[in-house]
Amino acid sequence: MKLKVAWIGKTKSAAIKALTEEYLDRLSHYSDIESTELASEEALLKMVDASKTAPTLVLLDQRGRQLTSEELAEMLEAHQVRGTQSLIFAVGPADGFTQQTRHVANLVLSLGKMTLAHELARVVLLEQLYRGFTIIKGHPYHRGG
Repeated sequence: MKLKVAWIGKTKSAAIKALTEEYLDRLSHYSDIESTELASEEALLKMVDASKTAPTLVLLDQRGRQLTSEELAEMLEAHQVRGTQSLIFAVGPADGFTQQTRHVANLVLSLGKMTLAHELARVVLLEQLYRGFTIIKGHPYHRGG
């Protein structure tokens, strides 16, 4: 399974860039992963349309479904077992995704009820994806109950 993490907008903070790279490196031990900085929602939709096989698109949006870390791990594992070829997680612009883009998504996922800056949401997403893979592999990183 190819895992893609896309975000809309330029990364301004050096700290965010460093954390993004750190978690992308960690994730590369568990999955084929790629990250993409996009200029707009339209660019995201074009990326989805340009895929050879229909990818599974997961949008991050505070109005989405909330999962525990364990439930996210179960979702990742289910996609691995199912043979999903491409799983795209997308973090939107500061104002969130349009209804049109939300309609295209296979899942709209929330990181919680609190509003996060979109750059911080990306880092939280990457950490949770990493945590999910460590749960699947039984790695001690996740000690939750």
